[in-house]
Order: sequence, then structure tokens, then C-alpha cells
Amino acid sequence: MYHFHFPLLVLRDPELLKQVAIKDFDHFTDHISFLPTDSDPLFSKSLVALHGREWREMRALLSPCFTSSKMRFMFNLINESAENLAEHFLKKDENVVEVEMKNAFTRFSSDVVATTACGIKVNSLENPKNEFYLMGQKATDFSDIWKNIKFLLYLIVPYIKKVLKIQLITDDVSTFFRGLIDETIKVREEKGVVRPDMIHLLLETRKGIRKEEETNDVDTGFATAEESPSGLVKEKLHRALTNEEITAQALIFFIAGFDSVSSAMCFTTYELTVNQDVQERLREEVYSTCKACKGKLTYDALLQMKYLDMVISETLRKYPINLVIERVCTKSYTIEPVLPGEIPVDLKVNDAIWLPVYAIHHDPNYYPNPDRFDPDRFSDENKGDIKPYTYLPFGLGPRNCIGSRFALLMIKAVIFNTLLHFELVPIEKTVIPLKISKKSFAMNAEGGFWLGFKKTTNGQFAT
Repeated sequence: MYHFHFPLLVLRDPELLKQVAIKDFDHFTDHISFLPTDSDPLFSKSLVALHGREWREMRALLSPCFTSSKMRFMFNLINESAENLAEHFLKKDENVVEVEMKNAFTRFSSDVVATTACGIKVNSLENPKNEFYLMGQKATDFSDIWKNIKFLLYLIVPYIKKVLKIQLITDDVSTFFRGLIDETIKVREEKGVVRPDMIHLLLETRKGIRKEEETNDVDTGFATAEESPSGLVKEKLHRALTNEEITAQALIFFIAGFDSVSSAMCFTTYELTVNQDVQERLREEVYSTCKACKGKLTYDALLQMKYLDMVISETLRKYPINLVIERVCTKSYTIEPVLPGEIPVDLKVNDAIWLPVYAIHHDPNYYPNPDRFDPDRFSDENKGDIKPYTYLPFGLGPRNCIGSRFALLMIKAVIFNTLLHFELVPIEKTVIPLKISKKSFAMNAEGGFWLGFKKTTNGQFAT
């Protein structure tokens, strides 16, 4: 197929996906560049935008910050934000509170990134006009027509970048986040402040401090993208990690959480609303887990919730965060013929490929009745039947999503705390069946995600 006038090779065979994304990853290490590398200094330093050796070094440097033990380290901060969300709606003097879930979950995600990646406490539901949230909202606003026209012009005629100022992150947003991170780091270094968050982990990494991972940890979930050693360099970054680079990573994780992860939360709550049997089964697991924890949720208890993991795994199958995985050929490559009648396919440097995640997740050959929401696909009895390399919610190979554990922990914590106190019910504004919006590149619902939070009495007795 063609992306404007650029040809794309679309690969759909699972074994071929494995071949290009894992086995021969060194030929497909980079993402397609949709921005000039010199037009947006902050974005260009983020992990998602780096190429070649720079990406390899940064990935190796950041990977230890996203292990299971580091998620345990940050769990209480994440769960506190989830508790704040539930508490906010519990205070409403209504039996059924009408909630636009995208708005609620972007605020929750903003608060989580503020506390875990930037070292500050924010409650965006109680203080809706706080500067952190407003700047984050601006960073993820892709509705500006002139900005989109400039993106399109660059994609069609790349050399036009010399006359266009194309930025994903505007100057005021960059200035705000740079100042925030610089001040946080300065205070911590001067006063020796230690807080269980990503800033602390990155500062330890900058000092060359790396703690050994604990073993025999709990399973972090079926959808977790495991770190692959293939393609990564073992040596350390040959210089100190700068404040600018720390800011770039914090900001790109904020953008991902604000939009993509919050959308996954929205789709999960929608499916729970229209599948009341699934919701009731999950709520029983929530109550029993809360009772076992004596009212105080723990990291281990949350990750041991099998049905919760099944529900979220199925949500990410039906509504994957990334619709496609894209890669650029960095070294000449030939796909050799395997089946009778096939011919070799030669790829040259800068040729692009797409791995169609959404299409694979909805292929009835891999997932019978793919439009049906069925968490039992991921039960202990059934998950072994899922064909390898046909479940790709967080990508594939060494360049998979580094933050999958972080994203899953956020989703699980907020779903747990929501179902502990509320029954999710349809309201007049709820669009059933859900329709995917055609006005956005990302997965979103036409008309928004409007649901009702009906207060329950059983949650308070779960302890």
C-alpha cells in the first residue's frame, strides 16, 4: 500500500512478523520519521524518536526503570491517584453520577505522571484548571488545523521543513516541563530528597547506581511486553544523562498516558458497562481481593487478580493501543520465498513496513468471533491456544513499548478502585453500540465515553 507517495510493505503472517521484528531486528531498528529531527528539540530526544545507536543506548539505560520491581516501588503513588478518582465521585450527591470517561481518565493519567515522572502531587479532578493538566492537554492537542497541514506537507514534501516550523511540542509546553524537571532535580540534589518515583530512578541511573532485580516476582500480566536483550548495547551511555533528556522521557510518557492509556481505560469501562455479567464477575474478584488485603490494596494482590488481567487483555485485543507497528529498513534486506510460487522481496534502506495489529487482533482465524468481548480467551485454560505473534498490544521485539508494565498497573489500579465503589451503568448519553470516531488518528469513541457511576454499598463491607 501507499502512505501518500511512499510505498509500505504490509506484513500479516505471524512467522514473518517474528522474522522482521525479532530475528532480524537489526535490519528494522527505527521508526518512520514523521518530524524533522531538528525541528522539535525536546521530542527528538525522547526514546520513541531516537534512531540507531542513540536509541539502543537510551533504551538500555531506561529499561531498568520499568521492571516489575520498579513498578512495585511506584505502586503506592499510582494507587493513591486511583483512590483520589473514586473519592472525587463518591463525594457527589447523586445516586448515579454521569461521567465522561475520557475526561476523567486523562485527569487520572495526568496525576499519575505528575507524581511518578515529575515528582509533584496534583489532583486534576478536584483542581481541574491546574497548570500541569492544562499544559499536558496542550501537549496532546492535535486538533490545530494549521499544525496538521504542516505535518501533511512535511510527509508529502520533506524538504519543505526548511520553510516550516513543525513542532509536536510547542515552546510554552517545552519551557514549562523543562522548568519543572530542572527545579525538581535541583531540590532533590541539594536537599537529598528521596521519593519513590521515576525521577529518583533516573537520577540513580545518572549516578551509575543500578540495583539487582529481585527474583520470583508475581506475573505482571498476559499483555506485558517482555524486555528483549536482542539489539541492545551492554555498555553504559558514554556521558551523563542530561536534564533535557530526563524531561524528554517524562514528557513522552505523559503524552502516552494522557491519550493512549486513558483510551484503554475508557474502552475497558465501556465493555464492563455493556457486559454486566463480566462486570459482576470482576466486582466479586475486587471485593474478595479487598477483603484479603484488609481494605488496603497491595501490588502483589492487584497483580494476582486473574480475571482482571483477562478483562484488560481482551480490551487490548479488541481495542489495541497501537493500530499498526511501523518500522524502517535500516540495512538492505531480502524476504526469501517460502511458499510455492513466491518470489523474493527486496527491501532497500529507508523502505518502510507495517505490521497491522488491529487487523491481526480481529482476524477470525486467530480469534473466533473477534467482535465479541470475551475475557475467557485469556483464561489459564485458553490462553495457550493463542497463536504466537498474533497478540501485539504493546508491540513486538526489542522496540516494543518500554512502559507496558506501567500502563497495565495504571489501568488495573483505576479499574479496581472504580468497581470497589461503583456499578458502571449505561445512561442516556451512552452510545450503544460504540462507534469508533473517524475524526482522530487514535482509537476514540464517537460521541465520547459517557457512563454512569452508580454508588454501591457492598464496597465498604469488602474489608
